[in-house]
Amino acid sequence: MPSTDFRFTLLGARLRVASLRRSQGFYAGVLGLHVEPGKSGTLALRAAANGPGLLTLVESPGVPAAPEDAAGLFHLALLVPDRRSLALILRRLAETGWPIEGLSDHGVSEAIYLSDPDGNGLEIYADWPRVQWPQQDGKLAMFTRHLDVDRLLAEAPGKTSAGLPPGTRLGHVHLRVTNLAEAERFYAGELGLDVTVREYPGALFFAADGYHHHIGANTWHVRAGRPSTPHAGLIAVQALVPGLAAPRTASDPDGNTFELRNQL
Repeated sequence: MPSTDFRFTLLGARLRVASLRRSQGFYAGVLGLHVEPGKSGTLALRAAANGPGLLTLVESPGVPAAPEDAAGLFHLALLVPDRRSLALILRRLAETGWPIEGLSDHGVSEAIYLSDPDGNGLEIYADWPRVQWPQQDGKLAMFTRHLDVDRLLAEAPGKTSAGLPPGTRLGHVHLRVTNLAEAERFYAGELGLDVTVREYPGALFFAADGYHHHIGANTWHVRAGRPSTPHAGLIAVQALVPGLAAPRTASDPDGNTFELRNQL
């Protein structure tokens, strides 16, 4: 359960998909998430049967994948409790044969990158202890290096995984945007997040409470704003902001929507 001692906590996200049946095969069959049917045309996904909601899938039959050069979702990042959990899910992905698109060490975390059947980007990651997060000139200095797969898999030699473990939560959301200055005005100016990293070319990272990032924004290969026609991708992100006067919905300049609550 998120703690109200924090001033910003990601609670979950809603995704539009073309087929709930196809998506269930991935999220339940490959990632091992618990599925709970909701109102017509939706599925709720949880890391544990009685745990909090993680993602909600909303079916729009036959909807196309989002254009790769458009603003919108880059990836949703699911944070697992520890490196052993990350090693186990990596073994599971290898056993199922689901394509892995990247394996990276960012200094603050180790990450697996993949996509769901609709092309929605996903990251599954585990944080390094905060005392190990790289610093340069007193600032956070995230980087991207190849993941040491052998070292990670040594955390769980020969073990197999039942899927993403209880305690998995939405750790951060990474978005494609058309203009970083406008994104900063929204995420720092309106939502009150701190800019944690400016040194990545074409990207900014935002967070609260000393985290490395709750929100990433990049302009990599973005040539157009959010498509005006329906497509697979992010509908909205839910976040807990305890100091908020009242619940509200806010959208960044590219139409990425946040549903902000002041209590659970």
